[in-house]
Amino acid sequence: MKIGIDISQIVYGTGVSVYTKNLVENLLKIDKENEYIFFFTSLRRKIQNPIRQPADKIQNQNAKLKIFKIPPTLLEVLWNRLHILPVEKFIGEIDVFHSSDWTEPPVKKAVKVTTIHDLAVLRYPETFPPKIVEVHKRKLEWVKKETRLIIAVSESTKKDIVELLGIEPGKIRVIYEAMGEEFKPQNKNEIEKIKKKYGIKGDYLLAFSGPARKNLERIRQAAGGFNLFVVGQPYVGHQDLPALYSGALGLIYASLYEGFGLPILEAMACGCPVVTSNVSSMPEIAGEAAVLVDPLSVEDIKRGIKEMLKEREKLIELGFKRVSDFSWQKTAQKTLEVYKEGKGIG
Repeated sequence: MKIGIDISQIVYGTGVSVYTKNLVENLLKIDKENEYIFFFTSLRRKIQNPIRQPADKIQNQNAKLKIFKIPPTLLEVLWNRLHILPVEKFIGEIDVFHSSDWTEPPVKKAVKVTTIHDLAVLRYPETFPPKIVEVHKRKLEWVKKETRLIIAVSESTKKDIVELLGIEPGKIRVIYEAMGEEFKPQNKNEIEKIKKKYGIKGDYLLAFSGPARKNLERIRQAAGGFNLFVVGQPYVGHQDLPALYSGALGLIYASLYEGFGLPILEAMACGCPVVTSNVSSMPEIAGEAAVLVDPLSVEDIKRGIKEMLKEREKLIELGFKRVSDFSWQKTAQKTLEVYKEGKGIG
């Protein structure tokens, strides 16, 4: 097969970027038979190594990267609104095309696969700029009409796809994401270095900022007298997360809605116990290895923090066991199976 994948989202530092990077790298590691053509477009941003040429480190791998300096806003008009110019015009003939989460190009003959990470734009449209909501709605309309198979990153997201988009469950395949290999317990020196870098004194809890559904205000209230370090500001680099997780008393991830909830696994992999919400995908990803709380109740989040601290060592052990169920290699293998299924192979 010739497999085309839109990797344009890889440079934005989002959860979708993490997904795209790890999927591409692991597909190339496990698949020596098929040809990959990676489509990347951006007017100003550049792909950096090792993503620029992911095939360089894979011997005997047939992979090509095709870069175009086209503004994403123009492609949104051409593909989501007008729905003209098949993707083959850019990357040549292909058997399967895996689209990004931003645009949905037409195809000549290729089987279309797309990943839906969440439907927050439909669940919580008020937390997004109206333009972003409209872009995603236009893309999703073409997904409904043309996509052969849809990958959902959790059973919760699959449920949302059926409920909010009216798509048949038989077209949806659930394939979990995973944490990167960099997420593992860090030594005391690394932890002290990172605490000094961010001016963290003493023990601390971790939380994430972001849109209102991240529920930061209730988390702040529940954390009370604890030192709460909030990740999500531009100055906190991804490379610092393993040490921040490793040094924390726990992660308080009481979001109102998540398509997957990757920080849950990242924290567990670093030996950081987790308090998370009992709604959306979070119980599904956490399993029995986290304290579940009602994200709408400050008192219940407070209760969860106390329980987490009391059962901290047990939760750390359960967390290590839980993360062993997830890997990017599994994600890539199951995604490859979807490509083959879509094409009617095997």
